Amino acid sequence: MSRFFGFVKKEFQHIFRDVRTLVILFVLPVVMIVLFGFVVTTEIRDVEVGILDRSMDEASIRATQKIFSSGYFIPAGYLQHEEEIGEFFRSGTAKVVVVFEEDFEKQMQRENRAAIKLIADASDANSAQLSLTYLQGVLMSYFQSVNQDMQLPWSVHVESRMFYNEELKGVYMFVPGLMAMILMLISAMMTSVTITREKELGTMELLLASPLKPREIILGKVTPYVVLSLVNALTIVLLGYLVFDVPVVGSIWLLMLECLLFITLALSLGVLISTNAKTQQVAMFMSMLGLMLPTILLSGFIFPIDNMPKVLQWISAIMPPRWFIVIVKNIMLKGAGFAFIWKETLILLGMTFLLIMASVKRFKIRLN
Repeated sequence: MSRFFGFVKKEFQHIFRDVRTLVILFVLPVVMIVLFGFVVTTEIRDVEVGILDRSMDEASIRATQKIFSSGYFIPAGYLQHEEEIGEFFRSGTAKVVVVFEEDFEKQMQRENRAAIKLIADASDANSAQLSLTYLQGVLMSYFQSVNQDMQLPWSVHVESRMFYNEELKGVYMFVPGLMAMILMLISAMMTSVTITREKELGTMELLLASPLKPREIILGKVTPYVVLSLVNALTIVLLGYLVFDVPVVGSIWLLMLECLLFITLALSLGVLISTNAKTQQVAMFMSMLGLMLPTILLSGFIFPIDNMPKVLQWISAIMPPRWFIVIVKNIMLKGAGFAFIWKETLILLGMTFLLIMASVKRFKIRLN
């Protein structure tokens, strides 16, 4: 046992002497969480809006003021004719144009209804649809507050409420996904590169000739990354909470235990990759291409799984990050306990067991 702990201590020392490894382990997660949190977002902000007001009465002016005081839109200028809309869009001056009809206020008072036309530059379809949805919400909220007795064209009153993410912050989706991607990528990649480096340098034969058993060599190699990956997981949770106000409603201990399970799975996958890679570059390429792209595309991190073709949905079912993201969202955002995530946990346990068995068997075949 003392030999094993001495080996683990040596691995820790080797990691802390390698600046590149420290950058990947501690700097990369921070950079990714900050970039995704601030840059990659589904929210809209400072959308340029042009106004074509054919009425210029009190109601249309106040509606315009409400649009620009909402915090989502900024003025791009007033238009005089509808023919100017195309020029506004071509020059990038505006993304959306709001058109108020003539006698806007009189129509409201006389018929309890008036027309507003929203025209968007749909060259970016997602942003255009999102901008129109926000604009409609702002305008409907304003006119309902101005005149509670105003009869709308429909008779059904619809009231919406969002649970767990009332402000619809995009970062609430990205933090669990980033945690899965970072833990999977770093744990698997660093493990595969570390073991492959020993093979490439010819020192693995020396380790096998030592009193240490193959399983002790594997455990000694991966133990430091278990500890450091847990530190990464805690760092991501803290950054999400302190910088982006992403809550941890559920048990932090349960969250860390689930992270430990996922890290173990990723480390086993890294060992399996190392048995098939002859050089560090090949190991890194296999980790990046084989793990990062599926995590981004097929785990539900960015793209909804329900919208994928059936074949891709079946493939996503064997992607460990898919189930880990569900677990993290349930614990962090919904405050769910183990009773609500036991199925996903069992799936990860089964995958971990299979990967450990395959990696240990493959390791013995290649190195004994």
